[in-house]
Amino acid sequence: MRLTIALLLLVLNIQGVWAEVRTPYPGTRIIETGQPFASYLVKLKKAIRGNKMGIVGEACATCGAKNIGVNIPGNRVVMIFNPFFAVRMLKASEAAGIEAPLRLYVTESADNTARLTYRRPSAVFSVYKVEALDEMAKELDGILETIVAQAAK
Repeated sequence: MRLTIALLLLVLNIQGVWAEVRTPYPGTRIIETGQPFASYLVKLKKAIRGNKMGIVGEACATCGAKNIGVNIPGNRVVMIFNPFFAVRMLKASEAAGIEAPLRLYVTESADNTARLTYRRPSAVFSVYKVEALDEMAKELDGILETIVAQAAK
């Protein structure tokens, strides 16, 4: 009887893993680039800079894992923003400051290609219900769309 209950609990726990929600937030975009991870990352960074957005940080889970002797597929969070947008954002809503920088999440798929996941700025900032933020976010939506299109080439 105990073995049956233990197996049942194990199966229920495994089902929770299978039920992952890949896009828990509205406005999340997932793009299968079809490009090799490393070269896509280079193109993405070039497109970011070419559209006058700054790369203010980069988190590399792959690098951290390697430091402890573990190999995982490519995994980067590229954090971007522009000081002109930062000033506008904070003028409109100090509380919205937590949303900057915007994050672009690049992961390596099983076939070694890059997947890009990000949230549209209009979705990120809409929760504040501030018209000036909504206007700024629409501009940022367009910039991110351009970045994504240029990195795809």
